[in-house]
Amino acid sequence: MSSAAPSPTPARRLPLAGVLRVGRPSDIWFKPALSVVVAVGVPNLTLLALGRLDLAMYTMAGSLCALYAHNLPYAARARALTWVVLGMLASVAVALVTASLTSSAVVLVAVGALLAATQKALCDATRIGPPGPVIFAFISSAALFTPQTLGQVPAHLALAAAAGTWAWLIGMAPGLVRPHGPERRATARALNAAATYAETSVTASPGRERVRAAAAAAVHAAWQSLLATGARSEPRRALERLVVRAEVALAAPADTDAGLLRTWARDLRGSGPVPRVELASAADELLGVDAERAAGRRPLADRLGPLLPLALRTALGCALAGYVSLALGVGRPYWALVTAASLYQANITLTWSRGVQRVVGNLVGVLLFAAVAPLAHLGPAALVLCCLAFNFGAEALISRNYWLGSICVTPMALLITEFTGFQQPGELMTDRIVDTVVGALVGFAGAVAVTNRRAGDRIENALDTVERACEHAARLIAAERPGPGALEAARRRLATALVELRATADAAAGEWWQRAVPEERVLQAERTGHRTLATAVRRQGLHVLEGTRA
Repeated sequence: MSSAAPSPTPARRLPLAGVLRVGRPSDIWFKPALSVVVAVGVPNLTLLALGRLDLAMYTMAGSLCALYAHNLPYAARARALTWVVLGMLASVAVALVTASLTSSAVVLVAVGALLAATQKALCDATRIGPPGPVIFAFISSAALFTPQTLGQVPAHLALAAAAGTWAWLIGMAPGLVRPHGPERRATARALNAAATYAETSVTASPGRERVRAAAAAAVHAAWQSLLATGARSEPRRALERLVVRAEVALAAPADTDAGLLRTWARDLRGSGPVPRVELASAADELLGVDAERAAGRRPLADRLGPLLPLALRTALGCALAGYVSLALGVGRPYWALVTAASLYQANITLTWSRGVQRVVGNLVGVLLFAAVAPLAHLGPAALVLCCLAFNFGAEALISRNYWLGSICVTPMALLITEFTGFQQPGELMTDRIVDTVVGALVGFAGAVAVTNRRAGDRIENALDTVERACEHAARLIAAERPGPGALEAARRRLATALVELRATADAAAGEWWQRAVPEERVLQAERTGHRTLATAVRRQGLHVLEGTRA
């Protein structure tokens, strides 16, 4: 390790090219889209029938929990959705109690900013995935600016809890039909990514390192999905062997039949039996899985530590955005607060890109609201149906690019404000535009103001972890008789460390005013690590013996 102090990384040019590029949709985009329509629709239509649509904001708090955890296996999804609902209820409780105790906008903005920072840190630490903290910030900020008395809070929380329970049931319902669906999809993604890397290696295509990193991340995600489950049934064991086969393809791409990997992936997309792949050293592979499962996850406190700069950015940016909106006389400063909260990503460069996407999507969405408002104002039923349509559209489009989803989110948010009574469209549109611009500009300024110097420390730690894992695996490879499962467990720990190193390096590369990323050392660690993985595969003799139907 060089003892020379690395020079600080200056501010980089902020990208515009590709920020609005439309990508391919998520392979399960329809699941959150349909789930949220059912989760939101039933409570809202019930309130409509009862003539109490003014209470819809509280049921929306619970209903929108249906957007989460669609990639998780059902046992893990049950736990995750429970925590999502409880987290939503806690956020709403703090917001409603605060709103009942004070009407000071200054205090309300401060509480909203602190809530947004807490939500950001916890969502990132637990890796709950999209839509992340934005939904929590949207609901809790709106609740802060809803007039309230302390006596009303329990009933409103009960409505949110009831809708949250309904959302939990909606999220778990597909497990009755396809109990291993999430694990099968994650394994299929890993196989396809490994096949792409094998093809890239054969043709020596440019960008090979990036393709390998993407494939390694897909394999890691598949293991995370499988290790999150409970009992290891035979279908799950078959899936584990397929993921091992994807790992082998990464380590020995020249010896890989990419077509066979894609065939297995296609078979997993349906509801048929899991393809069975018998591997040499299968017992050792299974012991390695058991060892990794026993290792567990890092404590939450350890995962929260590195996220402190992002939490500070969120708190500062959201507070400043809300106060600037107040100073401009906008009637809904929480819109600026939520806009700022939606920006913060892993680094400044990604935050900038999200800001551009948010502004473009919201401005187009305001125009869409102007076109739809006459239809929505035909009556409460039309208002509810328009909101449901925008709920579906947002989830159908957002995986292609965030700005596309924002086109539907914006009119939906504007229409939700009219559940208590129709308002002048011009006033709503003006407030939304001003708050969007204020939130994006001030929020980004907050990100620039709070430097993330811990990003450099995280790279050093990730490099040290890779180097230690590599040395440990090399010692086991050289050993005459490594312990049962030891080499497989060491190989998987090294693979995981390499994925974390690439993610950490990518995040640090987009930060400003920090130590320069040691790119040569990162590249050398990755090359050495992948060579060690390949050697471990040959040492274990992990190769396909036969492929049959499970």
